[in-house]
Amino acid sequence: MTQFDSLCVNSIRILSMDAVQKANSGHPGMPMGMADVAYVLWSRFLRHNPANPNWYDRDRFILSAGHGSMLLYSLLHLTGYGLSLDEIRQFRQMGSRTPGHPEYGITPGVELTTGPLGQGFATGVGMAMAANVMAARFNKPDMKLTNHYVYAIVSDGDLMEGISHEAASLAGHLGLSNLIYLYDSNRITIDGSTDLTLSDNPVQRFEGLGWDVQVVDGHDHEEIAGAIERAQQSDKPSLIECRTTIGFGSPNKQGSESSHGAPLGEEEIQATRKALGWENPEPFDLPEDVAAWREESLKRGDVAESEWNAMMSHYRELYPEDAKAFQKALHRELPPTSEWEQILPNFEPSEKGMATRKASGMVLNAIKDHIPTLTGGSADLTGSNVTYLEGEGNLSSDNFTARNIHYGVREHAMAAAINGMNLHGGVIPYGGTFLVFSDYNKPAIRIAALCEIPSLFVFSHDSIGLGEDGPTHQPIEHLAALRATPNVQVFRPADANEVAWCWKAAIQHQTGPSVMVLTRQSLPTLDRNGLGDASESERGAYILKKEQGNHPDLIILATGSEVYLGLMALEELRTEGIDARLVSMPCIERFEEQSTSYREEVLPPEVKKRISVEAGSTFGWHRWVGTDGITIGIDRFGISAPFNEVYEKLGVTTERIIQSARELMGSANRRG
Repeated sequence: MTQFDSLCVNSIRILSMDAVQKANSGHPGMPMGMADVAYVLWSRFLRHNPANPNWYDRDRFILSAGHGSMLLYSLLHLTGYGLSLDEIRQFRQMGSRTPGHPEYGITPGVELTTGPLGQGFATGVGMAMAANVMAARFNKPDMKLTNHYVYAIVSDGDLMEGISHEAASLAGHLGLSNLIYLYDSNRITIDGSTDLTLSDNPVQRFEGLGWDVQVVDGHDHEEIAGAIERAQQSDKPSLIECRTTIGFGSPNKQGSESSHGAPLGEEEIQATRKALGWENPEPFDLPEDVAAWREESLKRGDVAESEWNAMMSHYRELYPEDAKAFQKALHRELPPTSEWEQILPNFEPSEKGMATRKASGMVLNAIKDHIPTLTGGSADLTGSNVTYLEGEGNLSSDNFTARNIHYGVREHAMAAAINGMNLHGGVIPYGGTFLVFSDYNKPAIRIAALCEIPSLFVFSHDSIGLGEDGPTHQPIEHLAALRATPNVQVFRPADANEVAWCWKAAIQHQTGPSVMVLTRQSLPTLDRNGLGDASESERGAYILKKEQGNHPDLIILATGSEVYLGLMALEELRTEGIDARLVSMPCIERFEEQSTSYREEVLPPEVKKRISVEAGSTFGWHRWVGTDGITIGIDRFGISAPFNEVYEKLGVTTERIIQSARELMGSANRRG
């Protein structure tokens, strides 16, 4: 290690401990322990351009151990990303670009919001998958538009989390050789030594999962560099176990959990400065010489991007159609709005109808040729979720041009991988499972919402309508839980044509994840003569059946499979002199975004008599029906029986709607 190397590495340590101390909050130990590894990676290997953090062919760097955020912020400051010392001083403070954990969209150079441990690990697998897809589709023997690695720093905690096991298995199966993870093996967690909780051997585990594994001294620069070089030559994903000392340099706290999640304290900080040979006693005071690292990083980045731009220019000349397709893929280009009506299938009215999961599969196959980047799959439920793109092959280690992904029984990893593909760019990914298993997807859905990325999730078997599988598989609280998550669009269409227009809305939505919630059982395809047009689904809610007079006596609000129950109830109520309106509400979130005038047109505020009906938790529906209304739903677990019997037993029926309407109108004994 040269004197300059030592200066840069210790600058990372000093900035990290000073920022945590000033904030009186944070994690100094991990940044201090991994400073050597991070420095070697960022100074010798990482291909990036600090002047343009979004340059496409950059290497991606993920700090999966996001609690050690000051490691990343120090690197961004020292290599020229425009993250000032003032921002470092404002670590964890209101309005700063240095929040407690890295947040996508707030800080330049942060590739994703890693959030809970394990999410960064699994999201990186999705990034590597997308890079392989783009390379397979667009690289030429003499020109590689996609030629980058996905690096991550992962921790003992990441490797404990179950999601990392799923994602590592998937990465090994797919042979993602562009994936290189640096494991901070400091053998310390918040509670103390990992001996408290771990007896397994991560090296053997990852070897068994199909990874190349190396073990190095995490403070020996040449060992670290040699391991990264070997990993770059591997035909497998790589894990480099870096044996480090947490809190390296702190005389009294290094190697101990006391340096993990709390400031070192002023006295220990001064002792650490002395131990590291740091001459400047003031916090955040860096020597001028360290600026050479920033200058070199900016210079290398400019050269790398300029060379890529020159190659891209030549590529356009030789392969003009591929170049256009490449740019369309990067910009997530979709068919113009004017063409969607011709692209989407139009389903003929049918009393027998079809399950909305089947309609969804038909929609996906109708639009796939118009959106060549659409790529999806399922967590071992492809036939049940109906997510297969016909004729598009199965993605595998030797076929990344295929558009169907078999994720296996790995719901956690699938959802995070979808996020990773979105963040990487060039692919429009979706993934499917049963709605009840959205619990396993929920952390990644939340990350997608935080990152404001358009991840697509397909959830079939959406209610007690799946019948015989019983309470463990019948979702009750899941719609409410998904709707409670900020910035998530939840679609529950009522028939095949609503499915089509909901898919259009979901795919066009760019600033957050969308969820398609679909039935197992068949639903009638509505005859739209005299009903609202299915295209109105895009507005989130619309008048499906208007009252006969000038003003409704009451309003029935329904979603999904219960819309038809509401329609049947409405017809009966009219024979009794109750003039009701039926509102189909496939996406509450989109309805909330509509103008006040439209919302009041659909739900006139003066009409207080309202009934909501949905085969799930009633939680949240009181907002729409008010204190004078009635919510029909299920606030208990389900039953194993044929679905029509379950609906009857749990009281989600046309007759229940009719009885509720009579109650509201004070006409319980009136029958026409």
